[in-house]
Amino acid sequence: MTDPKPPGELTPERTLTESEYHKHADELMDYLVDTMEGIGEEVELAGFDVVYASGVLNLSLGDHGTYVINKQPPNKQIWLSSPVSGPKRFDYSPLAKSWICLRTTEDILDLLSKELSALLQRPLKFAYVYDM
Repeated sequence: MTDPKPPGELTPERTLTESEYHKHADELMDYLVDTMEGIGEEVELAGFDVVYASGVLNLSLGDHGTYVINKQPPNKQIWLSSPVSGPKRFDYSPLAKSWICLRTTEDILDLLSKELSALLQRPLKFAYVYDM
């Protein structure tokens, strides 16, 4: 018998199929692109730009730096590079129905909500609104 995992430690419950990975990853990326573009229309920040191509989302925040969020199909992960917290890798958790950093147990949308709220000096709350 193995020792139970510490409270809060999340692990993928099972390996996603390739089509499941792409479904969940594409839904997240589409949501992020739409949401970031909406934020861009509301804020006045020199250098704000959202570019999405080939599974890579670049969110430029002028002097605040650039976020890069991309799909990693070989690992079935989403990778995020943040000017605030650095690089992180997120795995989809069917149980939590969210993308979780297994090292820190952070949810990608909670992390983005916290960091972008601070950088843009306005409350932002990203939430999973699609069928996962």
